[in-house]
Amino acid sequence: MSTRDHVQVSVPSSGGASGTLHVVATPIGNLADLSPRALETLRAVAAICAEDTRHTRQLLAHFGIERPLVALHEHNEDEVAGGLVARLLGGESLALVSDAGTPLVSDPGFRLVRAARAAGVRVSPVPGASALVTALSVAGLPSDRFVFEGFLPAKAGARRARLAALAGEPRTLLFYESSHRIEDTLADCVVAFGGDRPAVVARELTKLFETVLDGTLADLHARVAADANQRKGEFVLLVQGAGEDADARIAEGRRMYAKLCEHLPPSTAAKLAAEITGAPRKALYGH
Repeated sequence: MSTRDHVQVSVPSSGGASGTLHVVATPIGNLADLSPRALETLRAVAAICAEDTRHTRQLLAHFGIERPLVALHEHNEDEVAGGLVARLLGGESLALVSDAGTPLVSDPGFRLVRAARAAGVRVSPVPGASALVTALSVAGLPSDRFVFEGFLPAKAGARRARLAALAGEPRTLLFYESSHRIEDTLADCVVAFGGDRPAVVARELTKLFETVLDGTLADLHARVAADANQRKGEFVLLVQGAGEDADARIAEGRRMYAKLCEHLPPSTAAKLAAEITGAPRKALYGH
């Protein structure tokens, strides 16, 4: 790297000026995706706030970086944020990282960022990998408008209710999901959205066993259920949004059908949902 291309990182020293909180994206798999600017920032700060210090220590060791680590996760963020802001106000610059990808996206950190901004501390992004954007870029689904829902509820009833509420959403839907729930979630999506809704399952993005499967929800559920390898790793699930007019009416019918099924036999639930929404009964029953 030439002098002209060298990445400059401003890290104020103590003595009046506040430090900077650098929000640093880290790789979601392939370590070569860590940017030169991210490397320079992690080397320069006084300490690194990490979701899992063991995981981050391995990342730093790979690049020969030795920096103090501070654990910051969902269970202690409220407790430690004040002390970290005090360090920033005292002139130290800190980095915030998550286990993988861009911090705060389904990860801890927003309380610290909010507290730092409220205190007048500069918060500077160091952009990089994000699993949701990476998945969207290769899915082949409409990407001009989309909705990120993060992780769905772990309990089946709450998960189905959430999906039912999204049945009429016209924008592309993105979810994170775990290996031990992906099959059940796909089954619930078939019920909520219909088996013929286009979708994509992106697994282990940027890693050795990366796969991106596309098809209808019914097809994807069958493929994942039949192949144990497709139930391993980390997942981004993308579902095409409901279309306008007839598709939206069917989506609303399916949402209502799913809700009524919690209390009524499927045939009765389908009949009532069809009558109320105007959706064809055959498009509801059995989905």
